[in-house]
Amino acid sequence: MKKFMDWIQNVLMPPLAKVGNNKYLVSIRNGLVMTLPAVISGSVFLIIGNIPIPAWTAFMKPYMGAIGVAVNGSFGIISLLSVIGIGYELAKNLDLDAINGAGLATMAFVIVSFNDKYVLDTANFASTGLFTAIICAFASVLILNFFVKRNLVIKLPDGVPDAVSHSFSALVPGFVVLLLFWTIRVPLHFDINVFIQDIFHPLLFAMNSLPGIMFYTLLVSLLWVGGIHGDMTLEGIADPIFLQFVTANGIAWAHHQPIPYITSTGFSSLFVNVGGTGATIMLVFWMLSSKSKTYRELGKVAFPSALFEINEPVIFGFPVVMNPITLIPFVLLPQILAVGTYGLMALHLVRPAVTMVPWTMPPIIGPLMATGWDWRAGVWSAVELVIAAAAYYPFFKVAEKQMVEKETAKVAA
Repeated sequence: MKKFMDWIQNVLMPPLAKVGNNKYLVSIRNGLVMTLPAVISGSVFLIIGNIPIPAWTAFMKPYMGAIGVAVNGSFGIISLLSVIGIGYELAKNLDLDAINGAGLATMAFVIVSFNDKYVLDTANFASTGLFTAIICAFASVLILNFFVKRNLVIKLPDGVPDAVSHSFSALVPGFVVLLLFWTIRVPLHFDINVFIQDIFHPLLFAMNSLPGIMFYTLLVSLLWVGGIHGDMTLEGIADPIFLQFVTANGIAWAHHQPIPYITSTGFSSLFVNVGGTGATIMLVFWMLSSKSKTYRELGKVAFPSALFEINEPVIFGFPVVMNPITLIPFVLLPQILAVGTYGLMALHLVRPAVTMVPWTMPPIIGPLMATGWDWRAGVWSAVELVIAAAAYYPFFKVAEKQMVEKETAKVAA
């Protein structure tokens, strides 16, 4: 066990931690935050319009077209919001004017969204254009960075207001961005969106597969065991994929079509990591009635946050980090829950997530809302809590015995 823990700490953690701190992945992660108000707000309209009560459904039927405006106006501009946010964040991380970065990135994205008839195809503004948005943001901001860092910009006198001066500093790189993406899309007739989707299709397929989500879940768990925020470290890679999945699911559900993706946003946070990464809410539950005073007090502190999916107090307080006793349930339990959830959804026994709800939603309630009030999701969430309680119990009792012995020895001393 010690050799395995050393391997995690010395071999696995350093490169993954470096990836998690990469300024480009951080820019994606932070930039996508800009989409949350739109997606969550749109999800509210989806939930309201699709409450599974016959009387309510009949009442809402004449208004579904109006509801669709809110859904399309939120879910339908995910990529457009993303390119603004990522362009802004990357420019800020490169010490550039963030507004200029966002503006040039948006311009590039809009240009490549025109079709072969030179008509703006707003379908690209939805989730299908998400990877195109990332590429456009990166390319535009790097061009801006090239010109600014080499001082190849137009400078105005000192008396000119900063807003005007900054906008003129982006004039030359802005023209280059415009010329580049116009040349690619118009004279060359090259559709970047189609090309990028073809490239990323294998990755999308992998992340929607059982082996893919199990591997992702394993990495998240191992990172946490090493003391690194696993979810945040991998967000820059996984979030664009899961966000694309949940928006596609939401649009399909709104139009009463088959749900295309299983592992959308909410699969991991609400089902696999119920009550926090590693389903640690049930470890906290056992602490509340522990024979150890230390664990009882920690349980009282950790339970309110665990109820809302925040488990740092138990991760670092129990601790779970670098703890051989909790390693097995913390790593294996999410694998069990991932397999169970994936299987139920693949068999159409539980609806996949079709709306985005805050990841801090409590167990049972969060899955119910994310799946559009599928009562089976609430039942499965409750069953997951029972499984988690059973998985943690024997390991907790071992840790409890050790802690009681330490407390007794301390009192005796």
